[in-house]
Amino acid sequence: MTQIRLGKTEIITNKNGFGALPIQRISYEEADALIMKAYEAGITFFDTARFYTDSEAKLGKALSERGLRQKVYIASKTMCNSTEEFWSQLETTLTNLQTDYLDLYQFHNPAFCPKPGDGTGLYEAMLEAKAQGKVRHIGITNHRLAVAHEAIESGLYETLQFPFSYLASKEEVQLVEKCKEADMGFIAMKAMGGGLITRADASYAFCAQYENVLPIWGVQRREELQQFLDCEKNPPQMDAAMKDFIAQERAELAGDFCRGCGYCMPCPAGIKINDCARMSLMIRRAPTGIYMDQAHQEDMEQIAECLHCNQCKERCPYGLDTPALLEKNLKDYREQLKK
Repeated sequence: MTQIRLGKTEIITNKNGFGALPIQRISYEEADALIMKAYEAGITFFDTARFYTDSEAKLGKALSERGLRQKVYIASKTMCNSTEEFWSQLETTLTNLQTDYLDLYQFHNPAFCPKPGDGTGLYEAMLEAKAQGKVRHIGITNHRLAVAHEAIESGLYETLQFPFSYLASKEEVQLVEKCKEADMGFIAMKAMGGGLITRADASYAFCAQYENVLPIWGVQRREELQQFLDCEKNPPQMDAAMKDFIAQERAELAGDFCRGCGYCMPCPAGIKINDCARMSLMIRRAPTGIYMDQAHQEDMEQIAECLHCNQCKERCPYGLDTPALLEKNLKDYREQLKK
């Protein structure tokens, strides 16, 4: 079993982490079976968040009913903007997870790096929660390079969670290296490119090159989980064929594409931006019929109602010209419908 030490936290866990965002889309029974399949295969790191609807509750139920709390590591996140929200969200999270402590609590994609004395009181609240034993380690997640660098350089955080896949830029690879130098754990979110990457073996092989990277695979089906478990049993090699495949993928996908993070939402015009802004890529990477039904057509045509308020553009952590990207995707989609 391949294991990883998560920086100065000294957490030792399976190289495969469990990203619990997708289990909000399945039933309690299905989530329970998936979580237990992961645990029985050796996965011990489970990552969730306060605003992943019922993800925390499903994870808490599955683990607590079997007395597994002391045998796993649980990480969650808060999007609090005030100390009042911090304490309220922490208590809700602990209740949902049926536990009295979190192994890792993370500030969830803040627009700035919380620090002592910054006037918000957020970092001080996190320290108090740690002093009370409710939080064992402090982390931060982000999609912004500047905030990520500031967090690493501050020395205040034990882990950084950041998007990382074989579509990563040189700057994002540098973040991984910088975390290693600082003995800071690096948790890779969106290791499958937000759904654009379709081969688990290629993604696994890429992440395996970095000994300090813990990918948290977002899964909602047993067969998806099994792909990563199979990769651990028979590690895919980063050979010439794999490198060629990844190079082709990067040529097609890297650059100004929507990662589907959803921070541009909600849209005042009702556009499902995080789905629609990458539709032209999705229809090239999956059986076309999946995205050509009436429901998807209605979603895409909603783009025509864009108010050009630019709220989505201002919120995008990647600096994308989201309205222009939506228009391009609608044009491509309409052309595909004609074929």
